[in-house]
Amino acid sequence: MRWNIGNRSPNLEDRRGQRAFGFGGLGVGRLGIGGIVILLVLSVIFKKDFFSLISGGEAATVGEVASTPEEERLVDFVSFVFDTAQSTWSRILEQRGQGYQDARLVLFRDAVQSACGFAQSATGPFYCPGDSRVYIDLGFYEEMRNRFGAPGDFAQAYVLAHEVGHHVQSLLGDRFGTSNAGSVRRELQADCFAGVWGYYMNREGVLEAGDVEEGLGAAAAIGDDRLQRMGTGTVSPESFTHGSSEQRKAWLRRGLENGRMESCQT
Repeated sequence: MRWNIGNRSPNLEDRRGQRAFGFGGLGVGRLGIGGIVILLVLSVIFKKDFFSLISGGEAATVGEVASTPEEERLVDFVSFVFDTAQSTWSRILEQRGQGYQDARLVLFRDAVQSACGFAQSATGPFYCPGDSRVYIDLGFYEEMRNRFGAPGDFAQAYVLAHEVGHHVQSLLGDRFGTSNAGSVRRELQADCFAGVWGYYMNREGVLEAGDVEEGLGAAAAIGDDRLQRMGTGTVSPESFTHGSSEQRKAWLRRGLENGRMESCQT
């Protein structure tokens, strides 16, 4: 992919320097277990991060983060992907007579508190409609490469564009329901929406030879059937929540080939 280094998204929140529950902030570490439990309960009940209030509500700055030049380059990259995905969808929805409201991108390490609850890195990247934020531990990309065999910058971009797709769904009114079948349709549409973004990036000369193959490989690598086979050795289609490898590839490819939001009706 062709992109410029050094531009950070105005919608970026860097929490990599904060420990789980915001323990790195002022006074939280002195609360004790009882106080921490109370803050956790309040956060869940009121859907507000009370830990960040105790810590002053400020995200860590890059200067406070033990990082590497390679990781900071990755921060620039996800900023580029996030901003171009949002600007693409802003144009698409504006053409349809609908407004777009920016999401925010949260970088964290190990664990994070969101309006959707407490999450660990093992959860993988996720979108929380409760606070319109996409959360990602950049270490997930290393896991994609080493564990799932899905390397490449467009493979990384696809994952993030997929989460922005969930934000678009939220803005449009998510009506997929809570069943496994509804979850599969939601996830496959987000794959297709990621493909729509990729279609416009290709038109703008951002994509390079091999990028599409990287994205399709990543979609296949995180299909439910492959993950279940890796985890248990068996596949149970009735328990799928994201779709099979072939389904995920097919819907991502659909968006990539025509760039039409209307083609993503799963």
